[in-house]
Amino acid sequence: MPSPGQLEYHTDRLIITGDWTLANYARLKQEVDAAMASEKMADHSPELSSIGALDTAGASLLADLLGAKRLEALTDEASGLPPERRDLLQLVADAMATPDKDWPRQRSPIAAFLARLGQQVEGYWGQQRLLMGFTGQILATIAAISPKPWRWRMTSLVAHIHQTGLNALPIVALLTFLVGAVVAFLGATILDDFGATIYTVNLVAFSFLREFGVLLAAILMAGRTASAFTAQLGSMKANEEIDALRTFGLSPIELLVIPRVLAMVISLPILTFVGMISGIVGGSLVCVMTLDISIPQILNILATDVSTTHFLVGLGKAPVFAFVIAVIGCLEGFKASGSAESVGEHTTSAVVQSIFMVILLDSIAAIFFMEMGW
Repeated sequence: MPSPGQLEYHTDRLIITGDWTLANYARLKQEVDAAMASEKMADHSPELSSIGALDTAGASLLADLLGAKRLEALTDEASGLPPERRDLLQLVADAMATPDKDWPRQRSPIAAFLARLGQQVEGYWGQQRLLMGFTGQILATIAAISPKPWRWRMTSLVAHIHQTGLNALPIVALLTFLVGAVVAFLGATILDDFGATIYTVNLVAFSFLREFGVLLAAILMAGRTASAFTAQLGSMKANEEIDALRTFGLSPIELLVIPRVLAMVISLPILTFVGMISGIVGGSLVCVMTLDISIPQILNILATDVSTTHFLVGLGKAPVFAFVIAVIGCLEGFKASGSAESVGEHTTSAVVQSIFMVILLDSIAAIFFMEMGW
């Protein structure tokens, strides 16, 4: 007949006897709580040799009563315990002692903020290193195939020029036309206070030739084309098409990336030129309709007051922006994994990174050209 577990107090010893199992858990819990509340535990040395049946419920009560570390030490000293009970007690004592040993120290909000900031900076630096390495690989591939015309993929290049350039012409022209009209309205509102509304033409021409034409076209291409490149290459990677190309000994950089990069480098200057013309036309329309400035006056101002340098500065930034946008779009496509969620995340990342890099490079170029007096 199994005897229920209990605590027996002798002169200087606490003998733990009986069955410490789940069936006796409620009664044993009350006895353990009473023993922990009393002062007898400090004056008595526990003995475990007389324990009968034992399961994890009873072992956890003993760990609460004696402490996990003390229970583990007593288990090693209890030579009368069967090996299976000794192993169970050691396992439970070790499990209940682990949270105390590994409990993480709470950090201050400032330290947590600095840690997150450091992780983000480290991730950004790793991304830039990867981008520079991928750019070098593209340039090396272009240099390798340039003297070999039979390796040029003209069909793919023309198809991507049609996709990235011709199909984007309407939206670029419409957007720059509307922005040109808005700039003219704002300029006329401010310049009217000084009686200098005639300079609205100069404002629109300078802003679109140097900045707005190339910047608006590049941002549109970042949102439209970089995302398309990432989605296309990410889907191909998910379908293991890129792995198949490598299996056949073909270079994905040469077959997939180079045509897209060259198409962007060709298309964006054309779109920039269209954006410049559309923006100036939009601003000129406002000048003609609201400021009573005639078309011959506008043409005369553009011919005499607006230097060709402004046009060249704006157009010269277009190939650089195009290269950066295409490289980021293709790199994010190669980084995508096999899931649709990963493709979506990297597509979003490609758009954000492309727009950020375009604005950053445009700011650097603006400072450089200002210092050079161009």
